[in-house]
Amino acid sequence: MVEAMQQRASHGTTLKSFDSIIMKFPKIDDSLRKCKTIFEQFDSNGEIDKQELKHCFQKLEISFTEEEINDLFEACDINEDMGMKFNEFIVFLCLIYLLSEPAVSEAKIKMGLGNLEATFDTLVDAFVFLDKNKDGYVSKEEMVQAINETATGERSSGRIAMRRFEEMDWDKNGMVIFKEFLFAFTRWVGIDENEDGDE
Repeated sequence: MVEAMQQRASHGTTLKSFDSIIMKFPKIDDSLRKCKTIFEQFDSNGEIDKQELKHCFQKLEISFTEEEINDLFEACDINEDMGMKFNEFIVFLCLIYLLSEPAVSEAKIKMGLGNLEATFDTLVDAFVFLDKNKDGYVSKEEMVQAINETATGERSSGRIAMRRFEEMDWDKNGMVIFKEFLFAFTRWVGIDENEDGDE
């Protein structure tokens, strides 16, 4: 995942400020809520377990090994409760989107990820914008640097963003990888882990 983000970073980003990220929240929120339909195809009780994920891969005819499926499940089960909730499933979809193996291309179409490409690209762009040194991680220092680059009229959005980033699951070195960033992002735009789709 770190390598995938480093590759994306080499292409640069179209985002120029925190404000440009925050302005995209409503559109991202709307798009991510549409993932609920995909989630419900494979979920039986409000979360997807390993067996349901394996069924998902079989139905989509993605030929991943059991070990690869388990690795993906564990990477996306961020709360480590042996069940992938809706916001964790969004992380899963984005990781699938980032995979470039030919076997995944057809599955992206079947899952409806083609319609989500612009949203996932925006999320990747936001991470790349913050990853100032292009190492595949965002550090707290990079966050401060990005906020300090924010134009005077946008200071309030910078403060909002810093509060949000303080909520992230920083490791002991003060770094986050893309999946942690993405998981936090779902909360920022209003996607709850127990989202029931009734809104």
